[in-house]
Amino acid sequence: MDTEKNFIDEFDEDQLFEMAELFKVFGDSTRIKILYVLFEGEMMVSEICEAVEMGQSAISHQLRLLKQHKLVRCRREGKAMYYSLADDHVKTIIGMAKEHLEE
Repeated sequence: MDTEKNFIDEFDEDQLFEMAELFKVFGDSTRIKILYVLFEGEMMVSEICEAVEMGQSAISHQLRLLKQHKLVRCRREGKAMYYSLADDHVKTIIGMAKEHLEE
């Protein structure tokens, strides 16, 4: 029990709140699909829509949320927006979740 208390003491309330908010983002299967598709690399919104078989409006909404939580980044080239994973932590989190489910 002391180990758990020490672990929790490492975080202040703001950090715990932010962590909970991050995990909420992973609570939507569409967002997981988008992140998983981006494992392949940078993609235009239209390519993501095709890969997850959803409309641009729905995907754009999810991408905006993922960007707000720093899970994806984007760049503009002309009128096209290209999205990619923000960093390798995203792959690690999803990989660990998949591994946990397979146990």
